Amino acid sequence: EVQLVESGGGLVQPGGSLRLSCAASGFTFSNYVMSWVRQAPGKGLEWVSAISSGGGSTSYADSVKGRFTISRDSAKNTLYLQMNSLKPEDTAVYYCTKADTMVVFTTTPTDFGSWGQGTQVTVSS
Repeated sequence: EVQLVESGGGLVQPGGSLRLSCAASGFTFSNYVMSWVRQAPGKGLEWVSAISSGGGSTSYADSVKGRFTISRDSAKNTLYLQMNSLKPEDTAVYYCTKADTMVVFTTTPTDFGSWGQGTQVTVSS
């Protein structure tokens, strides 16, 4: 059974940083593209970033480019999202997601069918 467990969320001031983690189990982590998706209060889902199975390719939404960095550690079966220069508009529940198939790379949201429970990030002074 696929399990994705996010952690690292919390309350941070504007301009601050957080690192989210996603512990993966139940599948061969190094074989799958992974991504982060977020949902702000009262808004729809927003794709944030994706990383290829080997970690060599990444992609970011324009809203976070230059501020967020996605990475993965296959030895630890863990996905990360380093978030710097946080803004109030980054406030959201952040979800770790796994691609459904062993594609080389994808950023298509409908390709990701497994989700974690989410972790809350609140950026406020």
